[in-house]
Formats: sequence, structure tokens, C-alpha cells
Amino acid sequence: MSKAILYSYRRCPYAMRARMALCIAGIEVEQIEISLRDKPQAMLDISPKGTVPVLQCTDGQVIDQSLDIMRWALLQNDPQQWLQCADDADQLALIRRNDTDFKYWLDRYKYAERYPDFSSTHYRQQAEAVLLNDLEGRLAQGPYLGGQTPCLSDVAIFPFVRQFAGVNAQWFRTSSFPALQAWLAAWLDSELFVSVMAKPAKVN
Repeated sequence: MSKAILYSYRRCPYAMRARMALCIAGIEVEQIEISLRDKPQAMLDISPKGTVPVLQCTDGQVIDQSLDIMRWALLQNDPQQWLQCADDADQLALIRRNDTDFKYWLDRYKYAERYPDFSSTHYRQQAEAVLLNDLEGRLAQGPYLGGQTPCLSDVAIFPFVRQFAGVNAQWFRTSSFPALQAWLAAWLDSELFVSVMAKPAKVN
């Protein structure tokens, strides 16, 4: 293969963060936008778990975890030094909390009708408690989660905060998260994010 192949789904937060890392690293890929209802057999053959993103490198290596794709890309080229504090215990724990506890409550907040045991407000409050309050505190001290410059944590967590904000955009705009709102808006308006959200020409 002359290019790596990336199986992706445009609105998936895991795929978003992988695409952002590949893009900032300047790694050209053949991006294949999948249909969740009709996943391409070629993807399932190399990654039977059937979730995106999946990166098939030019040497045949298959990477099918988004954080692993991010690190692989940035190890090739890291022009903004996103990896500078990526291995700090605090930053690793922050991403882990996003991918586990926060994702758990985010799914319930986003699809509250599927989880009728509690109200959407309850699920939202749990999401705030496990992560968003912490993010607000960090961002009140500096523009990014690792300090004064963007790092892996910002890009790994941003797509999930984007999802959270979109569940009830009016509530989020008036919430007590001004620093988080500004951080989210900056990433949403960034040339990088706009570029990776462009609809790919090829759909399989």
C-alpha cells in the first residue's frame, strides 16, 4: 500500500481524536468512511471487534485503538509537542477517567430515554462530578489541560466534551463552565478540527 488506510466514522469521538492526531502529524491516509449498519468486510478481516477507528499501516501493521493510533502518529511527527506530558501519571489518569467513568455517564445523559431509572439531569450531574468540574478547574488555571500548550489529553478528551455539550446546547451555554466553554469553542473553531470533519468523498 502506498498509503495507510484509516477506517473511520465521521461523528465517532474515538475516530475524531485519531484523525486529529494523524492530521497534525502530517500522515496521509486513505480514509474509508464506514456505515455502522454495513461494516466493510475488509475492516472486519483485520479487526474483528468491528469498531472504529482502525488503521492499517503500509507495512501491514493494524492499530485498532484510538489512543494507540494517536501515539503512533505523533511518534512519527509531533510538531506541536502533544506528547510532551502524555506519560505523566496525572494526564494518563485524566484520559482514563474520560474514557471510562465519563463515557459511562455521557452515554446515559445522551440517551436518557434508554435508561429510565434516572432522569437526564441526574446523568448530567454525574458526568459533571466525575470529570467536568475537574476540567473546569484546570482550564481556569491555563488554556489547556496540561498547561500553556495543547497536549494529548486535550485532543483525546475534546470530542467527548463536544458530545456532552451537544446534548443540551442551551443548558451548556448557560452552565457554570466558562473556561470549559472557551476551550471547547477554540477546538471547534480550529482549522485542524474543521479539516478532519470534512466529509470524505469515499463511502463504503
